[in-house]
Amino acid sequence: MTPNRLVPPAAGDPTASAPLRAQVRAFLAAQYAEGRIGRTADSWLTGWDEDFSRALAEHGWLGMTVPVEYGGHGRTHLERFVVTEELLAAGAPVAAHWIADRQIVPSLLKYGTEEQKHTYLPAIARGECYFGIGMSEPDSGSDLASVRTRATRTDGGWSITGTKVWTSGAHRADAFICLARTEPVDPAHRHDGLSQFLVDLRSPGVDIRPIVSMNGEHHFNEVVLEQVFVADDRVFGTLGNGWQQVTSELSFERSGPERFLSTFPLLAATAAQMAAGTLPRHTDLGRYLARITGLHEMSTAVAGALERREPADTAAAVVKVLGTTTEGDIADFADLLAGDGTPVGSEYRAMLGHAVVQRPGFTLRGGTNEVLRGVIARGLGMR
Repeated sequence: MTPNRLVPPAAGDPTASAPLRAQVRAFLAAQYAEGRIGRTADSWLTGWDEDFSRALAEHGWLGMTVPVEYGGHGRTHLERFVVTEELLAAGAPVAAHWIADRQIVPSLLKYGTEEQKHTYLPAIARGECYFGIGMSEPDSGSDLASVRTRATRTDGGWSITGTKVWTSGAHRADAFICLARTEPVDPAHRHDGLSQFLVDLRSPGVDIRPIVSMNGEHHFNEVVLEQVFVADDRVFGTLGNGWQQVTSELSFERSGPERFLSTFPLLAATAAQMAAGTLPRHTDLGRYLARITGLHEMSTAVAGALERREPADTAAAVVKVLGTTTEGDIADFADLLAGDGTPVGSEYRAMLGHAVVQRPGFTLRGGTNEVLRGVIARGLGMR
């Protein structure tokens, strides 16, 4: 690994974030005490609570990195990192705003037109606009270059036909960014000819079909687009530049604290059970805390690189691979430790059961770890 491929640690005084962390923790404690929210594992995917999202917005904790002129708060990526880390560590229900705030905001700031920014960013910052992501397709896996959704020119805009799958929250979201092919496939340059569009999910021709998990929960969807009209002013970024834009967006999707904190509430609850004597003490608890601490530092470094608008694709992939592996290991650790007959209480048992059910998806979503190992190898110049 050569020095120019390293992402340096985040600069600044690490204690400077202490007041902000304290504010978020006090807010969460009040929400729990009032019975407004509960704690769960994998809350950024499964915890959809629009009232809670609006409460965060009232405190200025949505749209934090959005400039004031677009209805945001003009704060740094590292400040936003602190808030999201505290929310995830507490298992708070953040799914409603998660994709919009994590991924759509930086994408709009980088690629959106002025009209698009003024339309969507203030609504996201108020907790009133929710987004999905239209990348994955049936039978494509993590190979986004193989998308078959097509956008063809029509009077005043584009007609989009195709199918997107594993679209989190589409049945509740207002819109999604759809990756579609606008030029014929060139076998020698498969990533060319792709473009992105802002699609209103209530448009005629949009059919949202639920994908229900084995436990009966509904978070994912198949979104079928049949000649859906999208006006020219909803082309996102530059036509034909979709692959480059998606790659940029994935740095935000893959490197955040949600890639290593999905099961942290379970780990914290396991430590509490050990302290209470309802679970046996085990040295692996310290081992997992050490891994979380290292991932915190790595993810913070990527947030710093994104703040400086430096490339962080390879580093983000590393965080995602190591982080999601750790999340799954924590679920397995708690499951083996608790067993079937341990008197840990119904709340702990429910959180554990939820984590175990969600566990298979940790290393799949956002690009499988197998594919991302290839991304890492290429990024490090390995052959």
